Amino acid sequence: MPTYVYEVITENSETEPRRFELFQRMTDERLKFDPQSGEPVRRIITGGLGIKRNVLRRSTVVNKRSAAATACGCATGRPHRHAAKGRSGGCGHNH
Repeated sequence: MPTYVYEVITENSETEPRRFELFQRMTDERLKFDPQSGEPVRRIITGGLGIKRNVLRRSTVVNKRSAAATACGCATGRPHRHAAKGRSGGCGHNH
């Protein structure tokens, strides 16, 4: 069962509102009044750890024969497009 935090609604904005925690089912209706004092209350949304499950791990496998393996597309073993254009120094990869 989750723990809900409630805060007493005070008429005077200068006073610190009293907060309390309550174990409730998610299907239970939220409280409207403090069980101790009978004053109106509101539920406070708080951050929590939430539910932590096993994380789906993905790995990236690179097909080195694919043209997408390198920016210039030279991983395919095809003739270099940029070498034919007269650029010096090649693509910088070891072939």
